[in-house]
Amino acid sequence: VQLQASGGGLVQAGGSLRLSCAGSGVTFSNYHMGWFRQAPGKEREFAAAINWSGGSTYYADSVRGRFTISRDDAKNTVYLQMNSLKPEDTAVYYCGANNVGYYDDSREYDWWGQGTQVTVCS
Repeated sequence: VQLQASGGGLVQAGGSLRLSCAGSGVTFSNYHMGWFRQAPGKEREFAAAINWSGGSTYYADSVRGRFTISRDDAKNTVYLQMNSLKPEDTAVYYCGANNVGYYDDSREYDWWGQGTQVTVCS
């Protein structure tokens, strides 16, 4: 599985961004997908996950109600719509894939994209 994340950028607090993660090389719809983030000096942390069918989603408490994960298997792409962004959302965002489950543990993901930087200024 090859994953390519994009859509990051610089935004003011309260603004929005939509991240995309495009997959290739496999039948995308067979995979559960997750978004994680890593701020400087911190460990990678879970943000959101979606199961293979798109019928189930899971969010970290810190983003629930502000972020929405979705997928379009026809485009082999998973999205993370981020609204009401806060400075503490600043991080490199990574998408991951696995064929086991939509977990909040990064160790359960076997394939990763290269990351996209999100910077939220106050």
